[in-house]
Amino acid sequence: MATTLKDIAKATGVSLTTVSRVLNYDQSLSVGEATRKKIFATAQALNYAKLRRPKAATKPQLRKLAVVQWYSESRELDDLYYLAIRLGIEQQSQLHHLEVTRIFQNNVTEIANDIDGIIAIGKFSPDQVTSFQTITDNIVFVDDDQFAAGFDSVQTDFKLAVEEVVDFFWAQDFHDIGMIYGDEETTDGKRHIVDPRRAAFKAAMTAKAAYQEGLTFQGDFTNQGGFEAMQQAIETLGDDLPHAFFVANDPMATGALKALQAAEIKVPERVSLFSFNDTALATYVYPELSSVHVATTQMGTTAVDLLLTRFQQKRPAQQIILGTQLVLRKSTLPQVKES
Repeated sequence: MATTLKDIAKATGVSLTTVSRVLNYDQSLSVGEATRKKIFATAQALNYAKLRRPKAATKPQLRKLAVVQWYSESRELDDLYYLAIRLGIEQQSQLHHLEVTRIFQNNVTEIANDIDGIIAIGKFSPDQVTSFQTITDNIVFVDDDQFAAGFDSVQTDFKLAVEEVVDFFWAQDFHDIGMIYGDEETTDGKRHIVDPRRAAFKAAMTAKAAYQEGLTFQGDFTNQGGFEAMQQAIETLGDDLPHAFFVANDPMATGALKALQAAEIKVPERVSLFSFNDTALATYVYPELSSVHVATTQMGTTAVDLLLTRFQQKRPAQQIILGTQLVLRKSTLPQVKES
């Protein structure tokens, strides 16, 4: 039979009220130290377990995260690169019990004031960055270099990736290498985006004394943009069309491939194509596209991890640059093996 307060009161010879107040550590009770010790000793001897109402389990604080995509939903479906980054963010957020709100087309007005953090995917102007700061200082940018402005940034190593593509073509004795690059602006039109792949391509080809401005053509990162850029290259260059092309993303590369096929130019026999990002789109066409594989999912998970550390402590901004890998498929000639 369980020991009661009444049993302890009877064994110590003090009132039931005094026993109760002592065992509940009532500091306002005026009682001698000897009596206090006697009550505790008796309770221990009788194996008394104080019955207290169990505290309600403390629920972990639910952090609220806004994932801001600079593309619209429809444009995101056309460029699986940004979709893959967002899905990586959402998967990692679920693991860490973050409540995610999706914001498309950089519609800042849809971001609630009680948001704890923002992960911004894409490119943003200084004014847009300032608008984020009015909501929270916990901001991570993915695919945009905002490190100099004091923000965490997760990016891809464009320079090394492009150098590897150029070296791959060079090893196949392709020295007339062309490029189709992208051109964009932020959604507010206040910042022009210079394609970092174009700068890296120019530097890599210049180092080999082989850069020709006339072999580079501008698109807009869409399938149609790639088609029109390659069509322009075919019409402008004629028989001088390069034997190899590097294209800045998969949608443009699929458009470029379509333009080559429409002109009955064989790929890879006459023109080899190397794309960038390696989304699922690269395998949906024939021939399948060789492409630079970008760790899009890891870009998303890394952004969440950076944000979580920001919740825990104030720290300097961090810049994370992830590596890439060349994935060879049928749109390029087989790799030359050294004997």
